[in-house]
Amino acid sequence: METVEVILAMLLAVIASGYVARVLPIALPLPLIQIAAGAVISGVFRHGIALDPDIFFLLFLPPLLFVDGWRIPKIGLFRDKATILELALGLVLFTVVGAGWLLHWMIPAMPLAVAFALAAIVAPTDPVAVSSITARVPMPPRLMHIVEGESLLNDASGLVCFRFAVAAAMTGHFSLAQASLTFVWVALAGIAAGIAITFAITRAHGILQRRFGEEDGVPVLINLLTPFGAYLVAERLDASGILAAVAAGITMSYLELSGGATPGTRIRRNVIWDALQFTLNGTMFVLLGEQLPDIARGALHPDGGTPFDPWWLASRALAFSLGLVLLRFVWVWISLQLTILNRKRLGRQVFKPKLRVMLATSVAGVRGALTMAGVMTLPLALPNGEPFPARHLAIFLASSVIVVSLLLASAALPALLRGLEMPAEPDAKCNEDDARHAATLAAIAALERAQKADGADGNRAVAHVLRLYQHRLNATDAAGGNGDAQALKQKERSYRLLALNAERDTVLRLARRMDISDETARRLLRQIDLLEARYQQN
Repeated sequence: METVEVILAMLLAVIASGYVARVLPIALPLPLIQIAAGAVISGVFRHGIALDPDIFFLLFLPPLLFVDGWRIPKIGLFRDKATILELALGLVLFTVVGAGWLLHWMIPAMPLAVAFALAAIVAPTDPVAVSSITARVPMPPRLMHIVEGESLLNDASGLVCFRFAVAAAMTGHFSLAQASLTFVWVALAGIAAGIAITFAITRAHGILQRRFGEEDGVPVLINLLTPFGAYLVAERLDASGILAAVAAGITMSYLELSGGATPGTRIRRNVIWDALQFTLNGTMFVLLGEQLPDIARGALHPDGGTPFDPWWLASRALAFSLGLVLLRFVWVWISLQLTILNRKRLGRQVFKPKLRVMLATSVAGVRGALTMAGVMTLPLALPNGEPFPARHLAIFLASSVIVVSLLLASAALPALLRGLEMPAEPDAKCNEDDARHAATLAAIAALERAQKADGADGNRAVAHVLRLYQHRLNATDAAGGNGDAQALKQKERSYRLLALNAERDTVLRLARRMDISDETARRLLRQIDLLEARYQQN
């Protein structure tokens, strides 16, 4: 019963945190407020909920990563793929080596393998934490797409490095060749599993729907279960379930462009995913906050070990957190210089970013739930029965990195991003107005074909709907309706639905060809779906 009360308190804390964030005189990222709320709940109930990392990964990460992959702008992701891969792969390895040696130098009692393991688990940035920061700070779109893309793809490289560093600490052996092969399998098999499972579920659902029909809530439930299926299959294959969930989300965004989902399903699905994303995000950070008191006690008074001085702990945690920012800045500077040299060699236009761009990119590397859940998987003991060295200290340092990175980003990003200039994003082939114009033309063409096919029976109804679209095309007010007969209303309704279907097909076609951005297509489809739902209710 007490566990249920704690869960309900966590959900109330998530609700309250949204209001607290708006009331506070200073802008704090929502995750920080939720972490503080979790610590308060832990103090009130004397203990929090025990964090099982495997259950945490399964319940929280697949749906959150799925929806992030689903909604990330694909045009920006593929356009800046080279920069994103440099951060998702190169920066992680650079951080593991640099931060590992830094930790071992600052804390000689921490074995080098354990230091590398801690550096590996704090290397990946967290897409949920990054999204929470970018939602409150007006970040340039191109920089935001790069940071979000990096956070979605760097988990596999960080977790593979963490796995082998822990194995080295347990056995005293490390094989670079085996680690490289494992990384290739974990990444490629995880991505393949996410794509295959999503494609198979979508096709099977389509066949069953056409043959037997279904209840209204079934498509939404299938969509909610898809990321869990992709994650579990990938984990069974010893691949990255995290990358599988991301790949499933990106695959779903492409399958969605086929137009298979009904307007009602899309509307319900978007509402449910918005609510679920907010709830899981908040609960995750509240849960992390509940762990902090026990983590601090464990670091200050390790079992069977010498108690640490609080000031010594705080200084090492701050130095380690700032060292990660410095390493990120160094890598960003090096990669930018190499990019500039390569563009000069190819004779392309060169944009030399200001120092503020590099600082903003460095500070935007926020850590979150993946770091906390991952570090909690450190073994309790070595094979010979001795306690795993510096385990409590490693967990404390990882949690400190999360808090410091959130504080630093919330304090520094607004100043760094104010008036910041970035290379302009290449315009899509069609902007929103162009897409509306094309959709309206398609609707008019469909109505004219229907008018010819129906002859005199549908002339009055189709003429009225045509006038509405002609007025929209001319950017004037829509004409009022005429005719009160029930038959005329039904005809007019059918023509409205016909025109909306033509609009939707045009928007989907433009999105498939990447002539319009994902955000524009999603916004236009939502407007069309809401109109269609209104006419279907009449």
